[in-house]
Amino acid sequence: MTVNISHPVWRYIPPITATGLTQMAIDTWLWQQQQQGGMTSCLRFYQWESAAISYGYHQKDLPAQWCTLAWGGKPLEIIKRPTGGRAVLHQGDLTYGIVTRMAAPRRRLAYETLCQFLITGWGRLGLPLRLGSDLGHDQRTVNCFSRATTADLVLPCPLSGGYKLIGSAQAWSGLTVLQQGSMRLWPDPNLWQQVFQAPLILPNCQFPDTEIIISTLCQALEDDLGISLVSEPLTPAEWQAIKKIQNDPQFTCSN
Repeated sequence: MTVNISHPVWRYIPPITATGLTQMAIDTWLWQQQQQGGMTSCLRFYQWESAAISYGYHQKDLPAQWCTLAWGGKPLEIIKRPTGGRAVLHQGDLTYGIVTRMAAPRRRLAYETLCQFLITGWGRLGLPLRLGSDLGHDQRTVNCFSRATTADLVLPCPLSGGYKLIGSAQAWSGLTVLQQGSMRLWPDPNLWQQVFQAPLILPNCQFPDTEIIISTLCQALEDDLGISLVSEPLTPAEWQAIKKIQNDPQFTCSN
């Protein structure tokens, strides 16, 4: 076990739908609080107010045509994540964020530990997932979901060899880690084609409603890590601190 569970009670922040900038500010603030010892470990799920593209903290050379794209009558929001990895289209997905402290800075083992609840939970929903292997994929691609690394979870698919259902990425400060991930549930193939200039092959399966997914994954995390989740929405004072980050011109996640 690599998670430091000296505090076996984790905070669970109920789902929030907001802009990408707000979501990244929330995760950044939670990560900062964990670094400063001001907050216990935390899990949250969230969705995006409108379609958006998030890209990795170190990712460069984004396609210029992304700035011309729209969905639902609104331009696609383009936002930098505090975590690494490559670009993710947030439309028809469910995003999760975990902030915790690890016993050792071993990234691959941290991914295996923090992704296990996803494997357990989706298995309970009848969809067996496996870790990716990152074999035979173009390392130059801008698209997170064109590769399946050992940080990602794949649904076996006879036609394509596997549908990458969940892509995850991390940011570290000492032993404190922020892990963000996107579950690709109901993407629109036409928008996907416009963004990544590649066809989208969807799996032949039905996904449950987000409420069922979230409750199943919460229970899986509690079971796998031996912790308890306590629901605690963000307070007005916390929202003020988050908005201060969001409005800071130096906030690195603003595009």
